[in-house]
Amino acid sequence: MLKKSSLVLWGAALFIAWNGLLLLFLWSRPASPGEGDRLTAEVIRLAQDAETELERQKELLRQIHRYSGLWGGRRRGVQITPKPPPPPPSPAPPRLTDPASTVLPVLVMACDRSTVRRCLDKLLRYRPSAQRFPVIVSQDCGHAETARVIASYGDAVAHIRQPDLSDIPVPAEHRKFQGYYKIARHYRWALGQVFRTFRYRAAIVVEDDLEVAPDFFEYFQAAFPLLLADRSLWCVSAWNDNGKEQMVDVGQAELLYRTDFFPGLGWLLLAELWDELEPKWPRAFWDDWMRQPEQRRDRSCVRPEVSRTMTFGRKGVSHGQFFDQYLKFIKLNDRFVPFTQLDLSYLKKEEYERSFLPKVYAAPEVRVEELQGNRRRELGAVRLQYSGRDSFKAFAKALGLMDDLKSGVPRAGYRGIVSFVYRGRRVYLAPPSDWTGYDPSWS
Repeated sequence: MLKKSSLVLWGAALFIAWNGLLLLFLWSRPASPGEGDRLTAEVIRLAQDAETELERQKELLRQIHRYSGLWGGRRRGVQITPKPPPPPPSPAPPRLTDPASTVLPVLVMACDRSTVRRCLDKLLRYRPSAQRFPVIVSQDCGHAETARVIASYGDAVAHIRQPDLSDIPVPAEHRKFQGYYKIARHYRWALGQVFRTFRYRAAIVVEDDLEVAPDFFEYFQAAFPLLLADRSLWCVSAWNDNGKEQMVDVGQAELLYRTDFFPGLGWLLLAELWDELEPKWPRAFWDDWMRQPEQRRDRSCVRPEVSRTMTFGRKGVSHGQFFDQYLKFIKLNDRFVPFTQLDLSYLKKEEYERSFLPKVYAAPEVRVEELQGNRRRELGAVRLQYSGRDSFKAFAKALGLMDDLKSGVPRAGYRGIVSFVYRGRRVYLAPPSDWTGYDPSWS
């Protein structure tokens, strides 16, 4: 390699010296009448040729430097291919990496909400490290004002744009759901950028109408090794679907659960999961598709007692569905929990079921009327048992829980059990102890 560089350098030096001598000779020659103009033109031409040749030699040197690693690897018998330029905002590490140093990008899904500023302000305010947690904003819709807001953050965020803004052909009965098709298309493209183009090991996905808690990054940083270690988990979510302030224990903000319901709304996934999902990604309604048994495959997510995200976006394709009744009341955690200093091994499947299930079924059973009447307070944590879809929905509605089921799975539920606080005490809304699995017909 050094020999090749030296040869090129000597060649460039000799070329310059030769042209210098030639110029000196031409200038010193006595000019005959009429020859001066021709000599001047000739000198200018030679000077331009010399400059062109010099630039060519410089480019050759740059190419030699760029491929020096490639040549060196081949001499050692190692096949190396040139690396593409690093993706914004920082290059991703290899897949097999120490969890403590793995880069976890935050992918912000944006469209036409200029209020994305509220989301980005909190992300950048609480972010402990720009290198560890780069922020990538993927924008759909081509909304100019939203694009200006994102651009105003300069190098603090990377701004990528979904290139296909066309309408999507949909069945006649789905014309009013065009927005859901575009959202699914955007997710597929953006996740493809993160995992295929940028080659990140994992990613945290948030939407442009989410505000994050002070310990948002701490939570995901601590849960990431758990997601790597326990293959019965497929995501970590910042969201509690039943996280209204009066239904959570804010004094136990460090409490985490397993849930069979995919919560979304601020969630961490591994590149391996995208390898699995991308080939069959749906055309629309991607989040409900994630909740189907064919995708979930008996895996669970981690979710908090107190949410680490809250939504401020009433406007959207869902036209405020659930927002006024549930979502705007979700309690956002405001106390920093040092999750990276806590032992989260209790969330691994075997250990969790050894502790959580006996605790649930050891709790005294009560009737819904006793809960509503605030009776039998001396019992502490209690259990309310449902026997079917109708009784679950009736109890959930009576107690203020979200009562919808997706493929038979209740929101925030694990093995059919929903844990929440009602009038200051812990309640487990649970199926019988001989529960054998979810019934998709309950949807």
